[in-house]
Amino acid sequence: MRLRTPWERGRAGAAVPGRLTVARLRLRPPRTRRGQRRLVQALMVACAVALAPATWLHTTADARVRTTAGAPAQEVAVVFGAGLWEGRPSPYLARRLDAAAELYRTGKVRVVLVTGDNSRVEYDEPDAMRTYLTAQGVPDGRIVSDHAGFDTWDSCVRARKVFGVDRAVLVSQGFHIRRAIALCRSAGIDAYGVGVDDVHDVTWYYGGTREVLAAGKALLDVVFEPDPHFLGPREPGVAEALAEDLTAAGGAG
Repeated sequence: MRLRTPWERGRAGAAVPGRLTVARLRLRPPRTRRGQRRLVQALMVACAVALAPATWLHTTADARVRTTAGAPAQEVAVVFGAGLWEGRPSPYLARRLDAAAELYRTGKVRVVLVTGDNSRVEYDEPDAMRTYLTAQGVPDGRIVSDHAGFDTWDSCVRARKVFGVDRAVLVSQGFHIRRAIALCRSAGIDAYGVGVDDVHDVTWYYGGTREVLAAGKALLDVVFEPDPHFLGPREPGVAEALAEDLTAAGGAG
């Protein structure tokens, strides 16, 4: 009789030294009630740990979410970038900018700080946001651009340390606004937020799901307070825009 090679014996399910067979890799659920109970408990703990950061965000920020009509009067509105379509604000970003323009028109804010990604020459969120806001009637001199807002934490830290913002109304989608409030407050800004409502389409559901995962990073940002990707020197844009606004108001009076 011909002797089978180790490879052939492995295919047949026989034990081969130093090699795991398919049978040995097969996972089997626990058969005892005690084992099943422990498995259920482990799954419950895993779910609780995964959802804890999102729960923390809601607990921390829920009381500071407002509508455009109910937002407190602050000097500055901060609008976070949300992507461009062929160089123009995406529909989601346009909704944020519409809300910011309404805050300006109703006198809730005096200056709008637009913060977004400009890491490539051909991709400039802040300039696209500025163009959109001026078309909505916000004077160009009341808009300040942050071209290094690469993520929410970066935008919050730079708003405080680079632009000197210590109080603000934040504008974003409802699924993102709580994270923005929590991070900006951790960065030293007394922040309230306007959560913009949108149609519950695929993008909305994706954003909501992503926030569950992003909440974990937000908690780490709050605990460890990492430096933003790019900080840079102080910029006087917000202070100059506020001063210009006061000068214009004095002249009108």
